[in-house]
Amino acid sequence: MNKGMIHIYCGNGKGKTTAAVGLCARFAGSGKNALFAYFLKGQNSSEIPSLQKLGVTIIKPVQPKKFIPYMNEWELAECKQAQRLCIREITDLLKTGEYGMLVLDEILDAVSLNIIEETDVLSIIKNYPDTEVVLTGRNPSPALADIADYISRIEPVRHPYEKGISARLGIEY
Repeated sequence: MNKGMIHIYCGNGKGKTTAAVGLCARFAGSGKNALFAYFLKGQNSSEIPSLQKLGVTIIKPVQPKKFIPYMNEWELAECKQAQRLCIREITDLLKTGEYGMLVLDEILDAVSLNIIEETDVLSIIKNYPDTEVVLTGRNPSPALADIADYISRIEPVRHPYEKGISARLGIEY
């Protein structure tokens, strides 16, 4: 495989995970192995069964039951530990050499909230240069943005939430 590229889907709009799922499905559909890791997502996402049918390996640590700003010290420490264990699991799987793509969904937010160390993400990218890496979240750090080959910013123009419509199964999650 050629040198892996770094993709970032960022911004405040809906569709970052959807874009990453689409790219991952395309990659898996071409007969290659992909690893998709979820960070900081509290509910099951409807795309997981479809990705699994394509042979994508899914990693989903124990997810927080509250938003980070509402956690007490103990809950925050527990959240950090679960998310950081996920990084170790990802690294162990990448060491096998079986995966050509790694998606780290919401990792940009996990880094900006100091749940995941930025150095851990940079280390994965550096140590697996042949792996296509997809990062999603609201705002990339300058260091991650600097090494990205693709950056797509997704911004909201209109969203049903503004009309009081809640997230819908199969659409928003």
